[in-house]
Amino acid sequence: MSEFAGDWRGNWPQSTACKSACGWMIWRAFAATPADVVVEAFACDPPASYVAAMAARQPKPVWINLEFLSAESWVQGCHGLPSRHPSIPLVKHFFFPGSVAGTGGVPAEQGLAQARNRFQHSAAERANFWGSLRVPEPRADEFQVSLFCYPNDAVGALLRVWASGNEAVRCLVPEGVAREALAEFFGVAEISAGATLRKGGLELRVFPFLDQDSYDRLLWACDLNFVRGEDSFVRAQWAARALVWHIYPQKDGAHWPKLESFLDLYCKGQPEAVSAVTRGFWRAWNKGDGAAIEAAWPELREYRLELRGHALNWARDLGKTGDLANNLAQFCENLLK
Repeated sequence: MSEFAGDWRGNWPQSTACKSACGWMIWRAFAATPADVVVEAFACDPPASYVAAMAARQPKPVWINLEFLSAESWVQGCHGLPSRHPSIPLVKHFFFPGSVAGTGGVPAEQGLAQARNRFQHSAAERANFWGSLRVPEPRADEFQVSLFCYPNDAVGALLRVWASGNEAVRCLVPEGVAREALAEFFGVAEISAGATLRKGGLELRVFPFLDQDSYDRLLWACDLNFVRGEDSFVRAQWAARALVWHIYPQKDGAHWPKLESFLDLYCKGQPEAVSAVTRGFWRAWNKGDGAAIEAAWPELREYRLELRGHALNWARDLGKTGDLANNLAQFCENLLK
């Protein structure tokens, strides 16, 4: 299971010195002769000598600033805009990933939706997947949840409401995620891969981190996916299953407008009651508000069919926007003409 924290930075060093060092390691791999297309990402500027060579090249290369993923409203107005260099004859174009028309789309490999649909309609494929995890197939009356989050004070409350409910819930969690909260709830000293823990109506299954293909299938197989950051968040959107997003928390609170902007997009078209439940639960989860999570869970489950239908429609709309790589390639091809 791969994961990028924050806005596609992963465990990218945050200090200026480390960013410069990482940028140098990336750019030093390039030859002195500039390419037809230069993509700048992760705030790593090309070396000055390389930019000078770009300016001297004829024809001039296409220079792309691949920006961070955001659902904020200004993104659609800035996507694709040119920016002239203040002192040399070069133009840089801004390319913004996004989940809606008017943006660059989000990553998706060819055939992803078809593979997902086949898996979700094939009992044999699902059985093979559960077998590969050494986990029994779900019972007909069992609600399947995957849990992938940052440290969150509301995890214990979520486990309590699952354990005390009338519905059987099976929670699947990668090793190391929410370790302290899980150990405290189940009263054990350590939780490792392969563990199966039960309390009330809750069964917890712990497994090692998965490769991307297996993690996709976990998302496709569950009724609800708790995801974090951006990589698992994007894959959960493609999964066409209900999701709850734990956005990467920032000390200055800069993540809250980003969360609200995505909720505005994601909840569009939902019935008012469903939208209110979605917004309330996501906000409580990101605040770590255990009491609010316990209060909101019954309503979230009440609208499970509406949430699944909405997730399917959202995934279909993502497909209409196109994937990031192909959109970027087409954008560059148009500029090269």
